[in-house]
Amino acid sequence: MTDGRAGASMDRITGQATASAHESTATSRDVEAAPRTPGPREGGQGRSPGRRDAGSTKSAILRAARHLLARHAHGDITLKAVADRAGVSPPLILKYFGNKDTLFSQVMSFEADVAALLDAPLPDLGRHMVRHVLTSQTEQGADPILRIVFAPLHGEQGDILRANFRSQVSDRLAARLTGPDGGLRAELALGSLLGLGVMFGIARGTHLRATDLDDIVDRCAPAVQAHLTL
Repeated sequence: MTDGRAGASMDRITGQATASAHESTATSRDVEAAPRTPGPREGGQGRSPGRRDAGSTKSAILRAARHLLARHAHGDITLKAVADRAGVSPPLILKYFGNKDTLFSQVMSFEADVAALLDAPLPDLGRHMVRHVLTSQTEQGADPILRIVFAPLHGEQGDILRANFRSQVSDRLAARLTGPDGGLRAELALGSLLGLGVMFGIARGTHLRATDLDDIVDRCAPAVQAHLTL
């Protein structure tokens, strides 16, 4: 009987050990399979994106910097302000752009904006340009060309901004026009567009902003188009 009790006791111990091992293995699998809780920089605004998000993160930083440049002097804009608006950390801006000057040298280029601004057949271009400026303000909070208005505030960077605007926007528009005085007509059309952008986006005229977008386009587009086609 003693041998029998000893054997039964040994069986119980062996069974408990086996069950414990199975439970430990299952728990280990559960831990490995469970999703990791994001850290403070991995979820929500201010996260540090992985390598696969580098392109979209850089675009967000550039959009934020363009938005600020259209509203503040270059010298007044801090990397922290750009980072806060883009939803990233300041060190991440340094990682992608190196320093503030490198970031704003890209911001001061109009190459990324002018293709969309001029993306319409010449007979419809005035209407398209007016609508594009207004919808950029209302939907994205940024005007594709309005930052040129602040060029006098930016010192040496303002010279770069003006040169880029002439070569990338004014000259490109002039090249699309037929007939005499293409350069003058392009600048007059852009002047009308910039005036509208200032009144709508910076002065924020109460009557203008209370007016239906289509109505504004109907009123302003013919004046712009008059410079584009003869």
